[in-house]
Amino acid sequence: MNLRHTPVARVAFALLAIAVCLLLMREAARIGFSRLLTRYALVSNSLPAADQALQLTPTDPDAHRARATVLKRLGRTAEAQTSLQFATGLRPHDNRLWLELGDTRDELGDNEGALAAMNQAVRWAPYYAKPRWQRGNLLLRIGRYNEAFADLRYAATRNRKLIPTLIDLAWGLTGDAQATEGLLQISNDNDRLTFARFLAAKGKGVDVDNQVRLLTTPLSDENKQELSRLLMAKRDFSTAYRLWAGVQSVERVVNGGFEQPLLLNGSPLGWVVAHPQTEPKFAIDVSEKVGGEKSLQVTFDGEWDASSPSLSQTVVVRPGQRYRLNFAVETKDLVTGGPPRIVLTDATNDQILARSDTFPRDTNSWRQMAVEFTAPADALVIRLTRENCTSAPCPIFGLLWLDEFSLEKL
Repeated sequence: MNLRHTPVARVAFALLAIAVCLLLMREAARIGFSRLLTRYALVSNSLPAADQALQLTPTDPDAHRARATVLKRLGRTAEAQTSLQFATGLRPHDNRLWLELGDTRDELGDNEGALAAMNQAVRWAPYYAKPRWQRGNLLLRIGRYNEAFADLRYAATRNRKLIPTLIDLAWGLTGDAQATEGLLQISNDNDRLTFARFLAAKGKGVDVDNQVRLLTTPLSDENKQELSRLLMAKRDFSTAYRLWAGVQSVERVVNGGFEQPLLLNGSPLGWVVAHPQTEPKFAIDVSEKVGGEKSLQVTFDGEWDASSPSLSQTVVVRPGQRYRLNFAVETKDLVTGGPPRIVLTDATNDQILARSDTFPRDTNSWRQMAVEFTAPADALVIRLTRENCTSAPCPIFGLLWLDEFSLEKL
C-alpha cells in the first residue's frame, strides 16, 4: 500500500503546503512592510522608520542605503558611511552604492577611501559616464590632473552633454586656450566647434580664429552667425566681421544698396530690423532706386517710438580714421512732428558720433545725403531713427526710400 495516497498522507501534504504558503506570505509581508518603511523614511527623513525597516530586513542593501541617506541629511555623515559599507558588502557589484560611499568618504575628507570606492564603481560599470565623471572630479580636486582628465574625457564621450562642463573645468584650471585644448585633446569638429563657442563667449577672438582654422569642414552660415554674435557681445567687432564675412576687409557697409534680401536679424553685421510687426514696415522696392536694381522702402503708418531705432547695422572701422557716410533718400507725404534721420553711434558705448539732417517731407526725387565723423573705436552703428517729438502721442505717416549706403575715407 502506498502511504502517499492515503487520506492521512494527503491531509499531511495539504497542511505542509498551507504552512509553506503562510511562511511565504509572512516573509512577503515582512519585506513589503520594510520597503514601505524605507520609502517613508526617505520622504520624511525619519531615522526611526529607517531603523525599523533595517530590523525587518537586515540583509537588504536598499534598507542600509536608505538609512545612510537619512543620516547624511541629518548631518551624521560618519554613521552614513557605515551603513553604505554594509550595503556595498551585501551588493558589491552595484556601482551606485560604491559612488555614494565614495561621495560620503569625500565629504569626510578621506580622499584615499573615496578614491578606493570610486575605483570599485568604475570596476563594475567601466563603460558608464557617471562613475568616470565622479572619479575624475575627485582626482581633479586632489591634484592628479592627467588621471582626472582621462576620466573626464571618457565620460564626455559617453555623454556629450558633459562636454561644455568639461571645457569649463579645463579652462578654470589653465585660463589659456592652448593649454585647455591640450587637456581636452579635441579630435573632432563637433567638440572643436563647442570649444570655439566657449572661447567666443569669453571674447577670445584670436583663439576662436585658430579653432575655426583647425576645422576639417567649413563653418555653416548658422555657426558663423552664432560665433560672430558671441564675439560682438564681447565687443570684438573686427574678429566677428572677419569670421562672418570670410574676408579681411573692413570699412564698408554690408548690402548698402539693398540688392540682397533683407533678413530680419539674419546676420550680426548686416542690416538688422527691430520689431517688424509694430514699427515701420520694410520692403525691397524694384521700382525706385539710385543704382543697382533695388532700394529699401519704409512705410510709416502710425506710432514709432523715437528712442527705438527701426533699422541698424554695425560697421567695422579703424579708430582715429575720418570718414564720410554717403547715402540716398527719397520721401513722399511724410507727416510727423518727429521726422526720421540717420544717427551714427559708437558701438562700444552707444555715444552719438554724428547725425544727418532730418529728412524732408517730400523730396520729389532722390537726394544725396552725407554724414562726416571720426571713428573713436573699431566699430560704429548706423541707425535709422527719428527726431524727438515735442508732444505725445507723435504718429508718423508717409513713405521713405533709402539706397546706396557707402563709407568713404577722408
